[in-house]
Amino acid sequence: MKKKILFSSLIAALSLNVQAADLDISITNLTQGIYFTPIIASAHSADAHLFQVGQTASTELQAMAEGGDISGLQSVATAMSANSLSNPAGGLLAPGQMASGMLMTDSGNVSLSLAAMMLPTNDGFIGLDNWTIPTEAGTYTVYINAYDAGTEANDEIRGGGAPGTAGMPVPPPLENLIGKNGTGVTSAEENMMVHIHRGNLGDDDMMAGKSDVSNTVQRWLNPVAKLTVTVK
Repeated sequence: MKKKILFSSLIAALSLNVQAADLDISITNLTQGIYFTPIIASAHSADAHLFQVGQTASTELQAMAEGGDISGLQSVATAMSANSLSNPAGGLLAPGQMASGMLMTDSGNVSLSLAAMMLPTNDGFIGLDNWTIPTEAGTYTVYINAYDAGTEANDEIRGGGAPGTAGMPVPPPLENLIGKNGTGVTSAEENMMVHIHRGNLGDDDMMAGKSDVSNTVQRWLNPVAKLTVTVK
């Protein structure tokens, strides 16, 4: 009986060790004129989430989606014993550029999630929720969509970027790339759950009009990012 118990315990331990993996991760910005704020990628258990489509955004997700602050999501990831790769680009990830890093996962952290705000948007973000990390070594590619946190109206005008504050944050790289004096595309958000982003509408008037977003540069169609994961 003791030998049987010992053998069963050994098999269980080996199974947990197999689930641990070292991952090389790269994220490519596929858009023409959208920047990504600092990115967080987390490996966690299968029942944990950084966000969920169709659910109300957490305050931590709202802070990231409206202002690019990933510190709250980092705390959420830490609380669920996740392994995280934070800000691999060292700041904004420009259109067409790639950021990469290594993520060492612990046993039981078998799912991967990712998030970063999109600029210029009000509360748009790139998102991946609970992608199952392959157990077999190899290189895998995932295309990532744009989501709307549902926490702010997509008025497409310049603003502060703090949660609950109307308008889009405009860090220095975008200062001269978007317009001014927009009156606002809308003043309401009808879908207050996390959902697929409709995309920027924009206009062609950089000094007035409804939107401060360029309708020829800062629009997109999904997917907006490419994730490459190499499992070692």
